[in-house]
Amino acid sequence: MKIIATPKVIPVHIISGFLGAGKTTLLKHLLSQKPDGEVWAVLMNEFGQIGVDQALLPQDQGYAVKELLGGCLCCSSQMPMQIALSRLLSENKPDRLFIEPTGLGHPAQLLEQLTEPHWQSHLNMRALVTVVDASRLHDHEWSKQHLYADQLKAAHIVALSHVDCMSDEDQHALEALKLEYQPYQQLWLDAPFGQLSLAQLDVGYQYGTRKMQPLLQRVKQQPELAQQVIKQLPYHYVETTQEYSVAGWKLPKSWHFNFMDLLDLLCEQQDWLRIKGIFSTDAGWKSFNFNPAQFNYQSVEEGIDNRIEMIYRTSTEVRDWLAFETALMQCRIVETE
Repeated sequence: MKIIATPKVIPVHIISGFLGAGKTTLLKHLLSQKPDGEVWAVLMNEFGQIGVDQALLPQDQGYAVKELLGGCLCCSSQMPMQIALSRLLSENKPDRLFIEPTGLGHPAQLLEQLTEPHWQSHLNMRALVTVVDASRLHDHEWSKQHLYADQLKAAHIVALSHVDCMSDEDQHALEALKLEYQPYQQLWLDAPFGQLSLAQLDVGYQYGTRKMQPLLQRVKQQPELAQQVIKQLPYHYVETTQEYSVAGWKLPKSWHFNFMDLLDLLCEQQDWLRIKGIFSTDAGWKSFNFNPAQFNYQSVEEGIDNRIEMIYRTSTEVRDWLAFETALMQCRIVETE
């Protein structure tokens, strides 16, 4: 795709968050900080076909607001987003750009798109912001959804809305959440009524090292696959920050596992900080949430895929993830004709 050249590299802020978290309220407050003489642009994404949020944003001179309706700009249909963004940049030549994906979106996928080489000479990605409704942290059915967790894990900055309405239960849940996500080294900020200064969010995006590959067993059989970066299930990935690493596997929803074998395998692991996973098993869908103090597992609703992540401290020790993956695959129930 041809990208129309722009005269400068534009700071870009992704403002993500689950449904009703307060993304648009925060965005309105940020837009109110626009210096005179600058043009700021907003690209919004509504999952449905009728846009509402655009009407809530300033339509004065110096702002350019464009909505992308239908579907999610984070996911597979990338071309409409690429076209809309290219037009927005070429027609309005903004000094700063804000992108608000739908509350049903996966911001990590959007960030991955916008940090591809062909965008890097045009866009200066800033820290990804995820807005969290702090008054709903006590609602475990809300906060334990996979999409909610994916959005939170993608964040570099977590903006806490509705902090004035937090209960004691919410406060306890917040402390537990910060502890759980400590390996991702995020900045947590209170944002009452969406009030945060742009300076607090205008932090450069730190390019992490995340390598997604085919399953390690396939790489062993075909070493040339080690150079491939894939996005289709099944795959294995390793993500590294300064102090922590995360090894993960995402596997097709249609795969089923023996629950007792899987539980034994996870209990046998050593030198980890947290193990989280969800699997379709012969005992139903089960989630696992292990920390060194306790091993928790429970029945859950059907997931979108089978997945597991193991968080550990980064060290010089080489971990034998092939051996773990091999043992994991041995827990799979393979139906024979």
